[in-house]
Amino acid sequence: MTLPDMIEIPAKGETRYLFILAHGVGSNKENLAALGQALHAAFPGACCLVVDGFDPFDGRSDGRQWFSVQNVTEETRPQRVAAALPAFIDMVETLQQRHGVEAANTVLVGFSQGTIMSLEAIKAKDGLAGQVLGFSGRYAVLPARAPEHTAIHLLHGEADNVIPVMYARAASERLETLGATVTLDTEKEVEHGISPQLLEIAIQRLSQNLGR
Repeated sequence: MTLPDMIEIPAKGETRYLFILAHGVGSNKENLAALGQALHAAFPGACCLVVDGFDPFDGRSDGRQWFSVQNVTEETRPQRVAAALPAFIDMVETLQQRHGVEAANTVLVGFSQGTIMSLEAIKAKDGLAGQVLGFSGRYAVLPARAPEHTAIHLLHGEADNVIPVMYARAASERLETLGATVTLDTEKEVEHGISPQLLEIAIQRLSQNLGR
């Protein structure tokens, strides 16, 4: 496939892990570059790839998107995500092959719309990655089955008025009920963004399963 533009932060020494970072709607790879650098500092054996969304943002020329949110509703969002998923999954698998990293050692890191894509990709293909780190996101549709080969870590600001925290709580409750491996961490007064505390918690969650 033709891969999107990306920022690559190579592993120090042998590549043990692959982190694929997907930004929110209207953003671009540069906006998540600092997150990629922070994760790389915590896990120097990881190659961190900060990728651009596939399409130009509907709202302005310098942004990107994974799917359009123009006039999106709860009814239309699942279809838009489903249309974008095959290329997203293909991208992940292509990057895994290029870097010689197995799915179990891959982490999908999403923010907002990037989290939606990451969660829905695992729902469509359990085991595509060993872990998902989902900031400020949600499912398009809550899952009916627990992923057996992927751990889900959700992080959300309680003051988020773009994707309210209730969506993260609903996702966590559903996954727990299904028997999935899931964590949910929230922080008061944090809006639609990644605070230093949420970042540190995310690193701690990953550290429980990945060696530094």
